[in-house]
Amino acid sequence: MRKKIYFVLPVIVFIGIMFLTASHNPPLNISGDFKYVGVSTCVGACHKTDAQGKQLDIWKASKHAQAFTTLQSADADKIAADKGFTTPAAETPACVKCHVLGKDIVESELESTFDKTEGVQCESCHGPGSDYKKLSVMKDKQKSIENGLVVHTEKEAFCTQCHNSDSPTFKGFNYDEMWDKIKHPKPVE
Repeated sequence: MRKKIYFVLPVIVFIGIMFLTASHNPPLNISGDFKYVGVSTCVGACHKTDAQGKQLDIWKASKHAQAFTTLQSADADKIAADKGFTTPAAETPACVKCHVLGKDIVESELESTFDKTEGVQCESCHGPGSDYKKLSVMKDKQKSIENGLVVHTEKEAFCTQCHNSDSPTFKGFNYDEMWDKIKHPKPVE
């Protein structure tokens, strides 16, 4: 009987760890050989115009744009140290997983235009844009999705993978209020 417990218990613990780890990494359900291109490529001549709702300006004014910068402070390093980490916050996986896109992505999946220091950026939510960035693709939503664009149907569930009580600075999260601050729809034509 004890032999079974010694075998079963580690299996249960392992499965539990795998489940918890998977639930902390936002799933984008991406398949294919798509690459991350970065904010400068995403905005190009499109996402900064009035016709596109000045989406770049909305992002730049958001805390998402400064997410990595916040980790490069003495306060962030103190929080990381208080949580038992021995590395600066900007190098601590538990911190960067929600503050930085690209830290855990292999270099071969990043175009030279991608800048990890731009925090939570377009592709953090919308997936790697190498194949959907072209205007000819973006004009057709279905074609964009087929080329890697992620359109979340459960936005709140996606957001709360980072905005939750696992964060040491969590003060609650009102999805509707926060979404109003960052939503960036294209104006109706």
